[in-house]
Amino acid sequence: MDKIAIISDIHGNITALKAVIKDIENRGIDKIYCLGDSVLKSCNSDLVIDLLKEKCDVILKGNCDEAIARPDIPKGKFWTRDLIGKDRASFLYNLSISYDFYMSGYLIRLFHSSPFGLDYVFNPMFSNKNTIYSATEIYDAMELFQNTDFIGKKSTDPIPDIVGYGHIHTPNILRIRNKTIFNPGSVGIPIEMLNDDFNDKTNKFSTVASYIILEGFLNSKELSSISFNLVRLPYNIKEEISLLEKSSLPSKDKVIFELRSATNYLN
Repeated sequence: MDKIAIISDIHGNITALKAVIKDIENRGIDKIYCLGDSVLKSCNSDLVIDLLKEKCDVILKGNCDEAIARPDIPKGKFWTRDLIGKDRASFLYNLSISYDFYMSGYLIRLFHSSPFGLDYVFNPMFSNKNTIYSATEIYDAMELFQNTDFIGKKSTDPIPDIVGYGHIHTPNILRIRNKTIFNPGSVGIPIEMLNDDFNDKTNKFSTVASYIILEGFLNSKELSSISFNLVRLPYNIKEEISLLEKSSLPSKDKVIFELRSATNYLN
C-alpha cells in the first residue's frame, strides 16, 4: 500500500517542519502534500519554502501565501516579504489552489480552506458566529464538496468522495453523508480552540505539531482499504523560540505566546 503525508500551515516554523519531515521519512513515507500557508507568523519563511520545494510532491497556496506574495507589494511593507524575496514570492503566488487524486477508489480533493476562497472557515467543532470570521464561515459541510469556478471545476466534473483542508490549525476527521472530511492541523502554529489559560500545564498536549498519513492504493479507482492516521509530534519549541528572539520579526512576542500555549493571541 502507498502512504502520503498531508501537512499544512507551517507558518515559517522551520524547527517544527524539520521535525515533521524527519518523522515522515523515518516512517518510510516518500510522498508529502502540503495544503498551504507556508509563510508568515514565525521567522524563517524563506527556509521553510526552500525545504518544502525540496521535499514535497504537491504544494498548494494558502491565504497567507497569497497575502504575502502578491506582485504589487512594495519593499519594506512586510517583514516576511522582504525576507523571502522576489523569486520565492513568485513561486508562492503561482501555486495551485487545489489538487485531485484517486486513492483506493476514492476521489480525494485537497485545498487550503474551501472551494470558494483561501480564507473561508469550516470548523465542525466550533462556531465563529459574531466573530471577525463569521462572514466567511461555512456551516454546511457538504459545501466543501462543491465544484466551483474558484478551483477551476465545472458542474459536470466528478464530485470528490474525500476532502482534505487546513487553515483552522486544529485537526479533525469527519464522516458525513457517505463522505469524509479531514484536517491535518498545523505543523507550525497549532491551536487548541478551548485553551484560555497560558499557564495551564496541560497545554503541552496541544503545542505539538500535527499531520495526517493517508494509506491506500494511490491512483487506483478500485474500491479498497484506506486509512487516516493523525500524527501528533512534539518538537523543540525552545529552539524555535530562540530563533524568534534573535530575529527582528516585529510580531515575535505574539508568535512566542501562541507557540507556548496553543492559544490564539487574540483570545
